[in-house]
Amino acid sequence: MVQNGEKAVSVLFVCLGNICRSPMAEAVFASVVKEGGLEASFSRIDSAGTAGYHVGDAPDARSVAACRRHNVPVNHRGQKVKPEHFNTFDYILCMDDSNLSNLKSVEPKGSKAQVALFGQFDPQGERIIEDPYYGGDEGFEHNFQQVLRASHGFLKHLGLE
Repeated sequence: MVQNGEKAVSVLFVCLGNICRSPMAEAVFASVVKEGGLEASFSRIDSAGTAGYHVGDAPDARSVAACRRHNVPVNHRGQKVKPEHFNTFDYILCMDDSNLSNLKSVEPKGSKAQVALFGQFDPQGERIIEDPYYGGDEGFEHNFQQVLRASHGFLKHLGLE
């Protein structure tokens, strides 16, 4: 909960195309926040891609299916990371080292966002959330479990869990 004048936190989850991992992370994190009654602690939870391949597209059906198997709703359309995101979000959490490198290369000087790997918050230490796009359903389920663990780890990092 936001208390004693603390401001609500904003989080942007990022992967390459914004159709598999980052919309799943956004949906799972929002679901965990809601289940914990922590909605007032967050001003915005969103996701984007470092590339503009899928701007306006719905998430990959396999990503949506993995979320729905766990009763996690997904409501997102693809978007590309914009320079202003680095000042409108407190945290920009990405899925792999390539995303991190891409973000660091376009991050405006003096921006406020803390840019990091989302997997660094995984209590099992699985830092990289691999792209499941070219694999089967099991990759999407594995990603789901990773982002679920990292969501709880991130809340713990923020002192909210």
